[in-house]
Amino acid sequence: MDEKTMVSDTLASINSDLVRMGEMISQTENPQLKNTLKQMRNQCEASQEEIYQIARSKQYYVPAAKATAEEIQHVRQILSQG
Repeated sequence: MDEKTMVSDTLASINSDLVRMGEMISQTENPQLKNTLKQMRNQCEASQEEIYQIARSKQYYVPAAKATAEEIQHVRQILSQG
């Protein structure tokens, strides 16, 4: 397995973990557990950002082009209708 694949797999795994942590945080009523999960999520987000920056610096990841003003307005209209 090459480095690019490992970085990509790691980012995908972290992103999946972040989704699951968000679900757990919203579903727990225990304040201590909620705070612990939030701390874990924050650490996970920091790791995700660090690996993302590595991926960008090595050109393993190239972000999509920025949305135009028209595209942003279109999404706003769609979301405001719901």
